[in-house]
Amino acid sequence: MFLAVLTRCFFCSNFRVQHRSPLSEDFFQKCRTDFYECPKNVLAQNVCTRIDPFEACMSRKALENTQHVFTYKIENEGKPLTNQKSSGRCWLFAALNCIRIPFIKQYNLDEFEFSQAYLFYWDKIERANYFLNNIVETSRRGEKVDGRLVACLLADPICDGGQWDMLVNLINKHGLMPKKCFPESYSSEASARMNSVIKSKLREYAKVLRTLIADGANEDDLQAQIQQQMNEVYNVVGICLGIPQEKFTWEYNDKSKKYLSIGPIKPTDFYEKYVKPYFNVDDKVCLVTDPRSTNPYHRSYTVDCLGNVVGGRPVLYNNQPVETLVDLVAKALKLGEPVWFGCEVNKRFAGKQGIEDLDIHNFKLVFGVDIQTTLDKADRLLYGESMMTHAMVFTGVSVDPNTQQPTKFRVENTWGEDRGEKGYLIMTAEWFKEFVFEVVVDRSIVPQDVLDVFELTPTVLPAWDPMGTLAK
Repeated sequence: MFLAVLTRCFFCSNFRVQHRSPLSEDFFQKCRTDFYECPKNVLAQNVCTRIDPFEACMSRKALENTQHVFTYKIENEGKPLTNQKSSGRCWLFAALNCIRIPFIKQYNLDEFEFSQAYLFYWDKIERANYFLNNIVETSRRGEKVDGRLVACLLADPICDGGQWDMLVNLINKHGLMPKKCFPESYSSEASARMNSVIKSKLREYAKVLRTLIADGANEDDLQAQIQQQMNEVYNVVGICLGIPQEKFTWEYNDKSKKYLSIGPIKPTDFYEKYVKPYFNVDDKVCLVTDPRSTNPYHRSYTVDCLGNVVGGRPVLYNNQPVETLVDLVAKALKLGEPVWFGCEVNKRFAGKQGIEDLDIHNFKLVFGVDIQTTLDKADRLLYGESMMTHAMVFTGVSVDPNTQQPTKFRVENTWGEDRGEKGYLIMTAEWFKEFVFEVVVDRSIVPQDVLDVFELTPTVLPAWDPMGTLAK
């Protein structure tokens, strides 16, 4: 039975009829009766009120069919296994894990880490400046403070997450350092408190800048104000993370226990001289797969107001069918090259066992309904059910002996050694197709027609588009 409700329209004096269907007591009684008449529901209730419901849904058969053995695997994956802890730095950790693999091989190291805190330090400072400049630009566009764009910017002015092109900006401008020369701090491993201070100040600064523009301030006045604001941000970040030295000296022993030393050297020179010849971030290209009909394949895209370094390269998406991404990842791994990628990590994911498999959970058996894959990939993006949330590294692949098509991938995560096989996950090719959104491979293995897409003028997606989500 529908209930007709008279409501006054907010914007006019006209009344309109809204037909709504309230839930009745008869409906509740029928649901209760139907529930307890099904023995499976009672069993599922007994189990799921005592343990994690997703654990209850885990498929024993899928577990038995999962083995961490691969046809091709990176010879030296690099150690120690990294841990981003309570921060959203997966994009930095994953990238530096890729870069260290050829670095370790070249310099005959047993283990090594680049300083994730070093790039995190510069990202905080650069991104604060980027945000303030976005506030100025959007104000000049006539965007209202309570409009969707500015509200989107103000919602999270300086989160930890990022994209590949943002990493390239940081490395090209600020270089790299060994972790021993700029170690972790409390706020790099648990960034929430530092972020809350910076976010509060950035929103305060945004009001100041918009007021100056409304009052007719010229460019020099605005830039002077941003400089003053950024000086305060610099102090907050430096207090929480420390301030990297302008030059550092790195002392180390190689596998033969030989003592070696590099420096004093600037981080930019360290990257140019000791890292870039073996891993040049400018030689890597980022490909995405967005199957929405509004965003055709073989086109380029960018996202409004997304970035981290003023004057740096924009975040650019080269949209390709997912099969292209699968093939290129497999090709890179066969050549012994690790692959940075972004995905939605927590769908169809057995965290403790480290398994990403569409069949790892049988939700319908327990709940009577399926979830997570009932919409296709495009609709999951449209309806807010899916987006990129995490970045990791592919280090191995298995292929079908008959078709040579990939069947599963080995994944290096950044959550320590407690999950999966000492921190490594296993991902089926079918899971890849559903939940991986972008990969980074060397341009030398990419077909020319795909590379040509980077030369096209990109379509600008709105700031709130799901493809603008940052890996954390």
